[in-house]
Amino acid sequence: MSKISWKGSTLLGPLPPALVTCGTVEQPRILTIAWTGIINTQPPMTYISVRPQRFSYPVIEQTGEFAVNLPTAALARAVDFCGVRSGRDTDKFSACALTAEPASQISAPLLAESPLSLECRVRQKLELGSHHMFLADIVAVSVDPSLLDRSGKLCLEKAGLLAFAHGSYYELGKRLGTFGFTVRKKPPRAAPKRRFGPKQTPEKP
Repeated sequence: MSKISWKGSTLLGPLPPALVTCGTVEQPRILTIAWTGIINTQPPMTYISVRPQRFSYPVIEQTGEFAVNLPTAALARAVDFCGVRSGRDTDKFSACALTAEPASQISAPLLAESPLSLECRVRQKLELGSHHMFLADIVAVSVDPSLLDRSGKLCLEKAGLLAFAHGSYYELGKRLGTFGFTVRKKPPRAAPKRRFGPKQTPEKP
């Protein structure tokens, strides 16, 4: 079946509707950003694309710091509210009962209600058009201890993270596999143990 061709657009999903924090703990700002992702491994880097008209834009531009806070399904209302309301006339932290807490490496605050936060320091700004992209180094990662198992391994699937696709929010669901599962060798099956009935014994050589 042939596909229908449309003009180029931003139709890509799912995306992480991240709650981005900036400013300070004393004067925190927060906004929802869907245009974000990982762009490099070494050094670890991310980006956020922000409209210059956004209330938090000049703060990020001037301080060169922000945090990407991953939202859970429980934060869906806060994610939507912080994306459609402006901090110019609304205290979004108060309206959504959110809490700003100190980061370890940057002056921008983290979102206490988020189970995982990326502390970011801007390396470069690209003025692309409707949005300006802030390329940033991930200088630290803050993780809720409840997501770690006894060995210290991160179990992010426990967080119930939120996703955004074509104007709708979704909670991440059933896991279908893990990275590399298509080429991973399966462990050999153990040989079945021989069982003998109540009156049966193995023959002696």
